[in-house]
Amino acid sequence: MKGIAIGQYYPGKSLLHKMDPRVKILLTLVFVFLIFFCKNFWALGLMGSFLLIGMLISGVPFKMLIRSLRAILFIVLITAVLNLFYVTDGNVLFPNTFIKITDKGLYTAIFMTVRIACLIIGSSLMTFTTTPTMLTDAIERLLSPLKIFKIQVHTLAMMMTLALRFIPTLMEEIEKIMNAQKARGADLESGNIIDRAKALVPILVPLFVSSFRRAYELAFAMECRCYTGGNGRTRMKQMKLSWLDLLFGFAMTSILAGVILLNHYFAHLI
Repeated sequence: MKGIAIGQYYPGKSLLHKMDPRVKILLTLVFVFLIFFCKNFWALGLMGSFLLIGMLISGVPFKMLIRSLRAILFIVLITAVLNLFYVTDGNVLFPNTFIKITDKGLYTAIFMTVRIACLIIGSSLMTFTTTPTMLTDAIERLLSPLKIFKIQVHTLAMMMTLALRFIPTLMEEIEKIMNAQKARGADLESGNIIDRAKALVPILVPLFVSSFRRAYELAFAMECRCYTGGNGRTRMKQMKLSWLDLLFGFAMTSILAGVILLNHYFAHLI
């Protein structure tokens, strides 16, 4: 669980670190949409190249970005296997064996694996280059039109950011509890799936207790600092759009046009 990288921030002075966090959130949403909009490997390769450029200029070590895939590695493998064996269209690759794997199934399995990997790395790139404070302010600004419906936008943004921020903390807490249980002779790795599920009970109970204690301590600390919500609060750092944000926005628009063209001209590869 040391490899869980979701919610972490990597300090730096790269171009991505200097971007307006509102633009980064919007570009990330557009990136996710385009990943699902890709219909062949040519379009997905274009998105992968754009992501690779972002990884290079971010200054974040590749190991940290790849490490963000560990949390969903099991889901990626299950998705690949399901697509590999349940897609029966196309030519059979091993006709003389009991295993029925088609070229269409293999294509779909690889395509889905690359798509999920790009989604996770692209989303992690935003959190790695944006501080929790700036992320909260950006979410609040983007959701500000909801204030006309009497929605507490600041509270909602704070809840989302705190939940994202405490993921690494909870993962670290789980690891400590597991090591403590193993030191007391608990067997967490052997037995069938039912035995392993029962072995999780001594982990989940102290985890819930620790989580509620952390939440209470955080709320008490915010009250001691006279936190009353977003009404009347000012910000030390004001967010302003710059030429850098316009440049990345233009680049994403070009990528959008490229994906549409590649989907059209290589539609036969679907």
